[in-house]
Amino acid sequence: MSALQKTSPAVKSEIVRDPSVMSGDPVIRGTRVPAMTIVAYLRAGRTNREIFEDYPTLPVDAIETVTAWADDELGPDWRRLAVTSRIGA
Repeated sequence: MSALQKTSPAVKSEIVRDPSVMSGDPVIRGTRVPAMTIVAYLRAGRTNREIFEDYPTLPVDAIETVTAWADDELGPDWRRLAVTSRIGA
C-alpha cells in the first residue's frame, strides 16, 4: 500500500516520551521516529509524501500529530525557527 493509499488508523497517533525509547526523546508512539525529525523535514519544506516515502511505517496521521505537538511545544512559529542544539545545555 502506498503512502497515498493509507487508511485512517484504528488508534490516533500521539507523541510520547519513554526513557527506554530513543533516550526519552519525544517519538511517535509505536515507532522510533523522533518528533523533531519530522519537524526538521517540515521546516525544510518536505511534503507529506516525501516524509512517508522516507518513513513508510509512520501512521497515516503522524504528520498531523507532530504538527499539533510542535504548535504546543515549540510555539506557533516553529516552522520558521532554527533548530538549536542541546549539546552542552
